[in-house]
Amino acid sequence: MPKRVLQGVVVSDKNDKTIVVKVERRLTHPVLKKTVRLSKKYHAHDEAKAAKLGDVVRIQETRPISKLKRWTLVEKVAPGQG
Repeated sequence: MPKRVLQGVVVSDKNDKTIVVKVERRLTHPVLKKTVRLSKKYHAHDEAKAAKLGDVVRIQETRPISKLKRWTLVEKVAPGQG
């Protein structure tokens, strides 16, 4: 079974070897038929401490690393602003 890969923005890099990534998805509301934006935060393992605040990154599903970490950093897609 292939591992899921998600793309999102780093909203926190304060923890050691851990980043928090906000992944946004869009869907159509079943009743209102409007496009709704939903977001979720994932804790991801960043061994090299490569990702910084605001970076766009890809994360991949992995085995449990800690209580919250179930994802690992695959690559940086774009640098952050500023």
